[in-house]
Amino acid sequence: MRCPFCAHEDSQVKDSRPTEDNSAIRRRRQCTSCGARFTTFERVQLREVTIVKNGDRRESFDRRKIEQSVSLACRKRGVEQERIDQLVSGIQRQVETSGESEVPSSRLGEMVMEGLRQLDSVAYIRFASVYRDFSEARDFEEFASTVRDVGTE
Repeated sequence: MRCPFCAHEDSQVKDSRPTEDNSAIRRRRQCTSCGARFTTFERVQLREVTIVKNGDRRESFDRRKIEQSVSLACRKRGVEQERIDQLVSGIQRQVETSGESEVPSSRLGEMVMEGLRQLDSVAYIRFASVYRDFSEARDFEEFASTVRDVGTE
């Protein structure tokens, strides 16, 4: 594992333990060159999945992109990081076990929206505003009214 401080290519594992939800292994490492310590996470990857974006662009599935988007939507909402990790792990598991090597970005976006809808309604609206490209206040009003309808069912 490359050291993030000095870019040396060798490090030693000092401690390993599973994460709280057992979805990854947390490893404390120490660089053999500069002595710096850092943490890495090891996750199971069932298969290589390609995301098909608009315009037929393709890119590899990247868990970190989903984590960043969900974290941004949940910012200042009091949603625990563990719940965000569980949501992202669930989406990753769905994508990898779908049996498909290519997944449309629209399906991935809908998975994130569904997860956020169940997690936090404000985060759901925040994510939807970017994902669905709201351009006017009226777009927010219309979407928020559907969220209220979902909550009253």
